Amino acid sequence: MPKPTIVVLEGDQTGQELLVESLRVLVPDVVGFEVDLERYDLSLEKRRETKNAIVHEAAAAMKRTKLGLKAATITPEASGDVGSPNAILRRAIDGKVIVRTGRRIPGVRPVAGIHAPISVVRMAVGDAYGAKEWREQEGDDEVAYRTERIERSVCRVVADYAFFHARRSGAKVFGGPKYTVSPVYEGMLKEEMDAAAARYPDVEYEPQLIDATYALLISTAGDPMVIPTLNRDGDCLSDLVMQLFGSIAGAESTLMSFTPEGKPDVVMTEAPHGTAPRLFGKNVANPMAMILAIAALLTFVDDRRATNASRAIYESVLETVREGIATSDLGGHASTGEFTDAVIAKVKTKLDVWATL
Repeated sequence: MPKPTIVVLEGDQTGQELLVESLRVLVPDVVGFEVDLERYDLSLEKRRETKNAIVHEAAAAMKRTKLGLKAATITPEASGDVGSPNAILRRAIDGKVIVRTGRRIPGVRPVAGIHAPISVVRMAVGDAYGAKEWREQEGDDEVAYRTERIERSVCRVVADYAFFHARRSGAKVFGGPKYTVSPVYEGMLKEEMDAAAARYPDVEYEPQLIDATYALLISTAGDPMVIPTLNRDGDCLSDLVMQLFGSIAGAESTLMSFTPEGKPDVVMTEAPHGTAPRLFGKNVANPMAMILAIAALLTFVDDRRATNASRAIYESVLETVREGIATSDLGGHASTGEFTDAVIAKVKTKLDVWATL
């Protein structure tokens, strides 16, 4: 079996520190197989120095290897600066879907009794992002306009992946866009959701308008759910979902492009949090999300050893917290390194035991 190659996109401040910490899990002595790491420096300094050429180089590498792991990076706000590397990466690899899953973290009290996992499957391009905007003077008033765009092909992969993910995780597909107010624009996603439901008759399907989706999320706490969304809706909804579970620490973010046949092609995972400059250099930041990003990425490696390692990492992270080893944001006293050490010990034990069975 050839070694998988993962493109590592290095970042800024605490984001980079957590990337380095998480990669301690991805060594042969822990996961039981070798992985080649191809590194690209996406720090703000390097992006400015290369005028974002390094970002395009990293994207080209991911298109070749199909796997990417990204640290949190700084997006400068000033006009004319290097902008968001994430936006460049999404365009360069033709990323169409972002998946973020909120899950209960042992010892952390969720909001409204939420306990079953909730995945938001969001379109990664179009909609309110990249829309054309302009302002015009009308008499004594100023009027702002925005022209948004979505594509049926993107709606289709969002809907189809939502049902695929729901089938795989034993969840129901829930929610949807505000198609009653916008039957032409938002209705396109609803049409593709309905079509996907016909292709997946074994998956429970409960369509809701987006406003009802928000309301019902905080009043129901039952089955695991997968929610397909437009770009802007998903951006907002995924932040809410993660906070429903009390912390963003237990979630990872996955960006995917797709083959013409609708199968995941290039996959990049990352933590959903930012660079946390106040925690930089203190060895106190929580590495959970970055470690979970590795676990998520391994599910896309066609190797049983990677599948086993992924499961071992997921279980070990949550068991470590359950046993009271946690960083201060989750009410514990462990340092970043101590938490990672505990996870590594558990992963090695699990894989050792499973190998004997």
